Amino acid sequence: MHRESHAIERVGWLRAAILGANDGIVSTASLIAGVAAAGTAPQAILLTGTAGLVAGAMSMAAGEYVSVSSQGDAEKADIAQEKHELATDPDFELEELTQIYQQRGLSRPLAEEVARELTAHNALDSHLRDELGLNHAMRARPVQAAAASAASFSVGAALPLGVVLLVSGPSLPWAVSGASLTFLAALGALGAWAGNAPVARAVARVSFWGAFAMAATIAIGSLFDAAVG
Repeated sequence: MHRESHAIERVGWLRAAILGANDGIVSTASLIAGVAAAGTAPQAILLTGTAGLVAGAMSMAAGEYVSVSSQGDAEKADIAQEKHELATDPDFELEELTQIYQQRGLSRPLAEEVARELTAHNALDSHLRDELGLNHAMRARPVQAAAASAASFSVGAALPLGVVLLVSGPSLPWAVSGASLTFLAALGALGAWAGNAPVARAVARVSFWGAFAMAATIAIGSLFDAAVG
């Protein structure tokens, strides 16, 4: 049997992974750049970045798990409702499915025939797919999303943190920012490739918001340093 591969099948873990890595790079780089611009000691900068990595990874995992679990709860409630309706009023459900196919362009006789055959084959699956838009590729997977977010955040955060080990002094905020923009551009290109999307648009999008976040924290850190000084 011919089996095609589509980007939508990867949307669950891909979204969580890209979000986690992007957040890891932007938040950690911004944190490091901000405290470095404030004239903080190198050891404190490294500690701040490390704490940001650990806290951010845990926060991303917890947030994804709770969010996707809520989606899963809603899906389970809809599935239970459809099961009840199919058991208590099958004629109404058959008519509902028939009208769905009519709205998609089938004639009434053909829509009735399709609805009857699909109901006989798997009534619940037909209603979940065609009435509610639920399918296997889009189902909620909380553990997968949490693991992907935590792992990708950690990898993303480790990149600007590694710059701290290589660069020190007044140039650190700019070195971290420049390197992180390069990381973000690569991440945007990778995400676009994995999702079969335009590369240039994805790169520009993540780079713009990353640059904005880092510029804001550098400005705040510089103002704090000037005020203290």
